[in-house]
Amino acid sequence: MDLKEKLVSSFMAFEEQIDVHSELHDVRTSAIKNFENKGFPTKKEEAWKYTSLNAILKNDFTVFPKHENSIEFAEVKKYFLHEIDTYKVIFVDGKFSSFLSSTTHDGLDVCLMSSALTKPKYKIVIDEYFNKIASKDETLTTLNTAFACEGAYINIPKSKVVEKPIEIIYFSTGIENALMVQPRNLVIVGENAHVQIIERHQSLNENPVLTNSVTEIFAQKRAIVDYYKIQNDLQSANLIDNTYISQKQESRVSVHTFSFGGNITRNNLNFYHFGERIDSTLKGITIIGDKQHVDHYTLVNHATPNCESHQNYKTILADSSTGVFNGKIFVEKEAQKTDAFQQNNNILLGDKATINAKPQLEIFADDVKCSHGCTIGQLDESAMFYMQQRGIPKREAKALLMYAFTNEVIESIKIPELKQRITKIIAMKLGVNLGFDL
Repeated sequence: MDLKEKLVSSFMAFEEQIDVHSELHDVRTSAIKNFENKGFPTKKEEAWKYTSLNAILKNDFTVFPKHENSIEFAEVKKYFLHEIDTYKVIFVDGKFSSFLSSTTHDGLDVCLMSSALTKPKYKIVIDEYFNKIASKDETLTTLNTAFACEGAYINIPKSKVVEKPIEIIYFSTGIENALMVQPRNLVIVGENAHVQIIERHQSLNENPVLTNSVTEIFAQKRAIVDYYKIQNDLQSANLIDNTYISQKQESRVSVHTFSFGGNITRNNLNFYHFGERIDSTLKGITIIGDKQHVDHYTLVNHATPNCESHQNYKTILADSSTGVFNGKIFVEKEAQKTDAFQQNNNILLGDKATINAKPQLEIFADDVKCSHGCTIGQLDESAMFYMQQRGIPKREAKALLMYAFTNEVIESIKIPELKQRITKIIAMKLGVNLGFDL
């Protein structure tokens, strides 16, 4: 039995063992039928042309954990942003860990998705938000809709400025031989509210794990959302990250994606505009080696006038690694005065590294300012020579050039402690001490 057949056959048993709001039964049933008809995406689909899931789908994944697993704080404290106080929503093998978490209902909701699905207080979530912008035709999103039973639920009320960042971390213990988890996060940010969120998926041993995650973010009028994804997992881990963002008038949402680890990582990042004077920012740094594979697939749907979007992705590929950037800017006829920018820069450190880049613009309005650019090359030998002539060893000179290449994205991180953490990870990836205050 292949993984698709296993998932479909397990669906009834899954619904029987979880306690969810009855109104979701029809949504889940429709979703599993959609997945059964379409199956996992293949390279025959244009959006998946450069990424194959065949190798990882051969694993005999456990669809949901058989045991309640726990971990000690000492085992995982290095993965937290411990330099500052944060709210924490922590999951172990897909299940909530009250021991590691620090949630709140004091003036804002930082809690569990199951709360939004089962308690009458949160019925509005089901009626107005759940699965409203996540495409019903995207097969992996529908698979998540069918099987998701837990994740983070964050609801920031009107005019609330959240004083400390929120960390969402999913740990995989590896106690199951191979585990597939499907977390679902829902983030609702009210008018004039402001929140900073950090998301991470982390394996704790080398057993295979496949995470199929869906995050839906709703930014109301003039809301500000800063979302950071840290992807620095073991090479036995595979991540398919689906993020859907709905923005209303004058809202500002930025998503930074830092891809350093894992086996196969696919990021589907989709922005939708529902109002004027919206600002969307998509930035990322990818540094990988060995046979790692990272695929960024982005969409910004400009549907309303006077909005802006800014994309800037930096990629450094070593050894036999593969990078993919497929970015689409879609400007509808009504979206006059759109200002959209997209840039993708790539450095290949060896002859076996591969980059597949496909920047796209589809413009149906006639009064817009849109541009995109893509570069692929190697480190500047003349700059290397210049630095060596001034006493900087070759290895350090190479690292400094690569750090400078990524710095434009690093400088836009708004949490100082997170900026230090990302800088430290980059230094480790480059294999040198860059001499910064980490």
